[in-house]
Amino acid sequence: MSYSDLQQQPIAMFDMDGTLLDLAFDDFIWNHCLPERHAQTHQCSLEQSKQTLFQFYQQHKHTLSWYSSAYWTAKVGVDVLQLQYEHREKIRARKGCHELLEQLKAQGYRCWLLTNADRAGLQLKLENVELSPYFEVMISSEELGHAKEEVAFWQKLQQIHPFDPAQAIFIDDTVAVLQGAERFGINQLFSILQPSSAKPARLATEVAYPSLDHLTNLFDYLDTNLQVTDAKTA
Repeated sequence: MSYSDLQQQPIAMFDMDGTLLDLAFDDFIWNHCLPERHAQTHQCSLEQSKQTLFQFYQQHKHTLSWYSSAYWTAKVGVDVLQLQYEHREKIRARKGCHELLEQLKAQGYRCWLLTNADRAGLQLKLENVELSPYFEVMISSEELGHAKEEVAFWQKLQQIHPFDPAQAIFIDDTVAVLQGAERFGINQLFSILQPSSAKPARLATEVAYPSLDHLTNLFDYLDTNLQVTDAKTA
């Protein structure tokens, strides 16, 4: 296939945590395990620990530091990556994840994984859920020096891996990230109704983008682009 043919193929871009993978794992680590380990390490009450950590979380939300296990390890004195490895058996794909990726590849979509997880976090997830075979590009925002919330992330991505925003769809559970992608020029944007199985689903009316319950609901939106008329039941 020539480079120009490749450029004509539509690209399906995916977030990882809360989109392809169940965010329940990350919620468990950051809201349960880390406060407990932090309280033990610093010999304070669990309540004090939660207060301290959640204050830090709010300060760094939507920044690269927020997603960096190395940053948090230095900041709070607990090996956050080690903590995740201790509970890695809880890392799980969301329902329909592999089914959707299989069908997209069969339809000729190029699949890219774009995550705000740092390189170490991405590696951990890839060791525990089979995602690598589906993706031609896998990028951690740490590599680009900008979180996906920033237009600069998308500009750098486009420099390294040229693509036409008009040929791309992007699925992410975080509204601020979708807004960054929209400012850059990607218009086919989708969100997720229930990023974490441990929390209730959001109402579709709460999210300003088309929202997917089961991942394969994406085909309800993409039918016009599909070569197979009934891909949902194929």
